[in-house]
Amino acid sequence: MAYKITDACISCGACEPECPVSVISAGDDKYVIDEEGCISCGACSNVCPVDAPVDAE
Repeated sequence: MAYKITDACISCGACEPECPVSVISAGDDKYVIDEEGCISCGACSNVCPVDAPVDAE
């Protein structure tokens, strides 16, 4: 399943460059993941300092 970014996001941007398919972008109040393009690799979750990206099961 795709990952999604929770409200815990602090908009640091650490996740965006780590995404191998470039589906993470800055939203209005937090970063967002295009769930249709997400390949569920977990790269974003591995670098997030607040564990905001979670598997959207």
